[in-house]
Amino acid sequence: MADPFSTVTPEMLRRRTSVKWRTYPEDVLPAFVAEMDVDLADPIREALQEAVRLSDTGYPAGDGYAEALSAFGGRRWGWSFETAQTSPVADVMTGVVEALRLVTGRGDAVVVNPPVYFPFFGFVEHAGRRIVEAPLGTDGRIDFAVLEAAFRHAASAGSRAAYLLCNPHNPTGAVHTRAELEQVAQLAHGYGVRVVADEIHAPLVPAGASFVPYLSVDDRGFSLMSASKAWNLAGLKAALLIGGVQAVDDVRRLPEHVAHGTSHFGTIAHTAALRHGEPWLDDLLAALDANRRLLGDLLAQQLPEVGYRAPEGTYLTWLDCRELVIEGEPADFFLERGRIAFAPGRKFGTGGVGHVRGTIAASAESIADGVARMVTALRA
Repeated sequence: MADPFSTVTPEMLRRRTSVKWRTYPEDVLPAFVAEMDVDLADPIREALQEAVRLSDTGYPAGDGYAEALSAFGGRRWGWSFETAQTSPVADVMTGVVEALRLVTGRGDAVVVNPPVYFPFFGFVEHAGRRIVEAPLGTDGRIDFAVLEAAFRHAASAGSRAAYLLCNPHNPTGAVHTRAELEQVAQLAHGYGVRVVADEIHAPLVPAGASFVPYLSVDDRGFSLMSASKAWNLAGLKAALLIGGVQAVDDVRRLPEHVAHGTSHFGTIAHTAALRHGEPWLDDLLAALDANRRLLGDLLAQQLPEVGYRAPEGTYLTWLDCRELVIEGEPADFFLERGRIAFAPGRKFGTGGVGHVRGTIAASAESIADGVARMVTALRA
């Protein structure tokens, strides 16, 4: 079993020009964004190299991406779909907005569960919809009494409403169970709320939890999926909007231009990942599982005041710093005094203050360095 984080050196990483490696000075350890410190999986590299050799740089065509994702879902989750249920979109958040436009109008409500992936707020508001919050419980999971109250409010006066579900949840790492998702679907049907599920982290669930596709419990819902997070392909844009079997007519109402934002190289890379990248993914999941335990051990030994619940899915970590004796935003404190960059918890909405979001998609040495920098900041 190979550790995908062991094949790249700090020197190699520092030569990269993506957001992770160009936002802060070189003395800062970046842990703030969802990029992994890995080499491309060989099947992806080979597919892209072949495309370059052929000068295959035109527009994407065909259903290969959807077919590959459906087959992957059948193997991993016991769930698949027909290509007629799908539309390619540039990326997951573009697809989220397009799905919301299908089932809501300007001024309608979209329910979210903060603390949650912070672009949800900006994208929803820019689309002319209004946010209704249904904060997570103290366990980082859906609070169904709160969710039902939010649905009731969002759908009041006959307004159309939607629920933007994060499955698995970013930043807490909660992987919603089938029972939880069935309860979501029951409430949504009861209040006439349409569910749009961001499932970009779906492949990133190791042993101990099971990913359940939302559309396996709700034929009226929508899902946005991509190989982006699991194979580190954010720079190669491609995603799929999938409608439940009772939402196919909605998907068909999408304007043709929506599919034009997908990158041809993105489609090639994502298709190769889904068809041939599972052995690499299995190695990644094993390495992430080891990193979850490593971070927990290091924090317990060196920073027991930091609240840490090992994430069931994703490679993100949600650290509760409210017991630390520091002033101001913890992310600012650790950046200034420890030279480690986290995503500030306040950006994730209600419940985020006093927290930071980090990542374990890095080598064991990098994770240990990160904890050491936090200790240094507090001692300073």
